[in-house]
Amino acid sequence: MIALVLAIVTFLPMTALAEPVIDSSALKAQSTRTAPLTIDEVLARIELSHPLLRAMGAERAKARAKILKALAAWEPTFVNHTMTERYQTWNLTTAPKIQDGLTAGFVDTTLEVGHPWGFRVASGLRTGFGDGTNQGFVAFPPEMLGFHHTQQFYLGGSFHLLRGLMVNDENAQFQQAELAGPQAEIKVAQKRQDLYLAGAVQYWDWQVAVKQAEMVKRALAVAEERLVQVEGLAKGGRVAPLDVIEVNQEVQKRREAAIAAQRKVEYEQYKLSLFLWENGEPVTPRPEWAPEFQGETPLPTNEEVAANKVAAKEDRPEVRDLYIEAKLNNIDIKLAKNKLLPTLDLEGGPTPGAADWIVGIGYRVGLHAEMPLFQREARGKVMAAEVSQQQLALKQHYTEQQVSFDVDNWLSAQVRARDRVTAGTEALRLAKTLEEGERRRFNMGASTVLFVNLRERAVVESAYQLYRAQADYAVARGGMLWAKGALSKPWPTESLAKYGDPLTAAGLNGYKQPGRD
Repeated sequence: MIALVLAIVTFLPMTALAEPVIDSSALKAQSTRTAPLTIDEVLARIELSHPLLRAMGAERAKARAKILKALAAWEPTFVNHTMTERYQTWNLTTAPKIQDGLTAGFVDTTLEVGHPWGFRVASGLRTGFGDGTNQGFVAFPPEMLGFHHTQQFYLGGSFHLLRGLMVNDENAQFQQAELAGPQAEIKVAQKRQDLYLAGAVQYWDWQVAVKQAEMVKRALAVAEERLVQVEGLAKGGRVAPLDVIEVNQEVQKRREAAIAAQRKVEYEQYKLSLFLWENGEPVTPRPEWAPEFQGETPLPTNEEVAANKVAAKEDRPEVRDLYIEAKLNNIDIKLAKNKLLPTLDLEGGPTPGAADWIVGIGYRVGLHAEMPLFQREARGKVMAAEVSQQQLALKQHYTEQQVSFDVDNWLSAQVRARDRVTAGTEALRLAKTLEEGERRRFNMGASTVLFVNLRERAVVESAYQLYRAQADYAVARGGMLWAKGALSKPWPTESLAKYGDPLTAAGLNGYKQPGRD
C-alpha cells in the first residue's frame, strides 16, 4: 500500500511555474539595463514625454488664440468704398456751362483703428470722378487737398463719453483673454501634479508586487526542497506517506500563489509603463529594475508643517485657479456697473452721399444719448456678478481649508506608515525566528509538516505587510509634496537632463509668451 501511494505521488503531474507573458508590441524594455528604476527617473520621464502632459500644454496655444481673437476688435482695417450716381442738376444750379445731366462719384480709401478705451478713429482719401472733374467750371474745395485736385483727405471717429469709456465689452473680453495664459499654466500644473502623484503611487505598487513575487518564489523553492526531503524520508519509512501528499499539496498551493504573484507583477508593470515614455512609446519596466525600499526619513517639524500649509495655499493649482476666477468675475462686475451709466456717444466724419462731392465735402457731427428707465438688464448683471463673487469667496475659503487638511492628512499617513514599518519589521523578525525554530523541531522529529507550513506562510504574510507599509510610507512622503504644491512645479532640470532634453519637455509644450504679434 505504501509503495502504491509513493508511485501515485511520484507520477502526479507537476505544473511548471508560468513564465511571464511578454507582449512584444507593448514591451519596450531595455534588455541591457542593470541600473534600478528610481522614483526620480519616473517623474523625470513624465515631465519629459508624457502624452497627457503634452496635450495639456496645448492649452497655452489656445490661450494665445483667445488673445489674438480679442485683439481683432481693434485691428487696423482698410476699407474701400466706391459710389457713383447720376443727377439732374437743372434745379441745383443755374450755371450756364454745367450740363443738365451729371454723373459723379467717389472712391473712399479709409484706415479705421480702434482703441480698448472705446473710441475709434478713421482717416482716408476721397478721389472724385465723373462729368466735369477735368473741366474748369467745377470748383473743388481747397481744404486738406490730396495729391490731385480731385482728391481730398478726411477724418472721422466715434467716442464713448459715458457708458463704454475704458470699460466696454471688447476691452473686458481682452482682459479676460489675457487671463487665459495663467489659466493654461494652472491647467498644466494641475495635470503635472496628478500625473506625478499617480506615477509615484504606481511605482511603489509595482515595487511591492515585485518584492512579494520574490518572497513567494523563495517560499516555493523551500517547499520543493522539502518535498524532495520528505520523499526520501518516506522511502526509508521514517514518515508517513500522507506527509508526502501534504508537502506536495503545499507545493501546489505555493506554485499557484507564485503564478498569481507573477501575474500581479505583469499587471503592475504594464500600468507603470504608461508613465514611462521614450521615443513616443511606453517602456515596460523589468522586475530586476525594482530597487530596495529606502529607509525612513525624519518627520516634518511643526514649523515645516506650518510652512507647508502656507505653501499649499499659494502653490496648489486648485487655489490659484480660484484667484483667476475671482479676477475674471471682477471684470464682469466692472462691466456690469458700467452698463448702469447712460449711453452718450459722440460721432463725426464725412457725409457719405455722392452729391456731396459735386457741391463739396460735407461733415457731420452727432451726439447720441440713451438710457433705459429701469435699468433691469444692467442691475441684473450686477446682481449676478456680485452673487458669483460671494460664491467664489466661500469656495476659496473652503479650498484653502481643504489644502491645509491635505497637509495634515499626509502627515498622519506618514507617521502611521512609519509606525507600521517599525511594527512590521519586528513582526517579520519574530516570524522568521519561529519559522527557523519550527524547522529545527521538524528536522528533530518533534513537529509536523503542517506546523512548518504555517510558520512559513506567516513569514510570507509578514514580509508582504512590511513591504506594503514601506510602500505606504514612501507614498505618504510623496503625498506631502503633493499637498504643499511641490509636485505642480516642473521636475528639476538637472534630473531631466539625465533622461532627455529639458528644452523639449512635454510640460513646456505650447506657447508660453502672450498672444501678441
